[in-house]
Amino acid sequence: MKKTITVILVLISVNAFSQVKKWTLRECVDYALENNISIKQRELDLQLSEINKKDAIGNFLPSLSASSSHSWNIGLRQRPDTFEPVTATTRNLSLGVGSGINIYNGLRDINELHRSNLQILASQYQLDDMKDDIALFVANSFLQILFNKERLKVLQAQQQVSREEFQRTKDLVDAGALPKGDLLEIQATIANQDQQLVNAENTLLISKIQLAQLLLLQDYKTFDIVDVDYEVPLSTIMDESPETIIAKAKETRYDIKLAETNNQIAEDNLKIAKGGLQPTLRGSYSFGSNYFTSQLFDTEDFETQITDNKSHNFSINLNIPIFNGFGARNNVKRNQVNLERSKNQLEQAHLDMETAVYQAYNDTKGALKAYEAAQKTLLAREEAFNYSRERYNVGLLNAFDYSQSQNRYEAAQSDVIRTKYDYIFKLKVLEFYFGIPITDIN
Repeated sequence: MKKTITVILVLISVNAFSQVKKWTLRECVDYALENNISIKQRELDLQLSEINKKDAIGNFLPSLSASSSHSWNIGLRQRPDTFEPVTATTRNLSLGVGSGINIYNGLRDINELHRSNLQILASQYQLDDMKDDIALFVANSFLQILFNKERLKVLQAQQQVSREEFQRTKDLVDAGALPKGDLLEIQATIANQDQQLVNAENTLLISKIQLAQLLLLQDYKTFDIVDVDYEVPLSTIMDESPETIIAKAKETRYDIKLAETNNQIAEDNLKIAKGGLQPTLRGSYSFGSNYFTSQLFDTEDFETQITDNKSHNFSINLNIPIFNGFGARNNVKRNQVNLERSKNQLEQAHLDMETAVYQAYNDTKGALKAYEAAQKTLLAREEAFNYSRERYNVGLLNAFDYSQSQNRYEAAQSDVIRTKYDYIFKLKVLEFYFGIPITDIN
């Protein structure tokens, strides 16, 4: 019975381990966008912008208020009929409701509503721009893990070759066909490879932890990504000219759209400030009634007084600003300066975009050349290593020179992996400027 329970527990453990989730790039990006704190802050900014729009809409609606007051007066009073001083109590109740609406205020309400719509748009652009930045960051971390995994596989494969060579050399040394120094040299190579493997495993673990923490995962120790051998994607982006990519980026990138929207907001702010120099016209209406009672003389009942004492009041208020300590005019000048600043920022955003695209284009071109050169170097190093191994196997090459050839071959393999993923990322960045999602690797 105990044996059966033990087997069941082992099977459950194995099954649970085999079900450890391995994340795709799309899943990593989506999870990061859903849980990132900075993105949540931007989403709150967007909500505030939408609330501000409701305030702007409310400016077009009439105000409505109700009022009521109830007062008592106890003390020495004069009778209205005999003019004798007496102590008496009087009570007064008044009720009213009023409404007012802006008829004209320098078009500030219209401009504030237009500005609030632009602020919502700007908040959305800020949110989308941050999402793009995080997607790039996640993709870079994801590709770094893939690079570390492939590099680890290369080191493991090379060590397996070294161990096989060690056994073959040991047999030859025992038979007296090779000096013991050759065996010691291979032992040193294996020891060095062990150290490289430990470093590679640690580097891979750290890169996994970094991505898991970027995703705000609590159980980052078991985090892993899918074991997919990403090949260099086929892309026609390099067939496009930098000018074409720049034009596309200016149409699609949110940082350009954000700068354009901020410039429009600055224009509205200036219009609103100029509106403060214009007269304002406001209409209002109020309705009220009151009830009065006193011990000095008889008064009518509550319902009669409320009905008889009704009053209506209509008014139009014109306010013409003449002088307010230069406040309004300085506000106009201040917003004129801010408008010039936003124009400069928009121009700088266009320049930054052009620089970024040219840089990405040249980086991608250079990364492709480096990758192609690394592939050629690997082919040459592989042939040289195979030749060295043949010579070593027949005793025409010593163990030291053979080890050096193997090290150069390993370095060439690692360089191909490094340049491969460097090219993939730079290529995706360039495609990203062209409007192609960063998650489309293959």
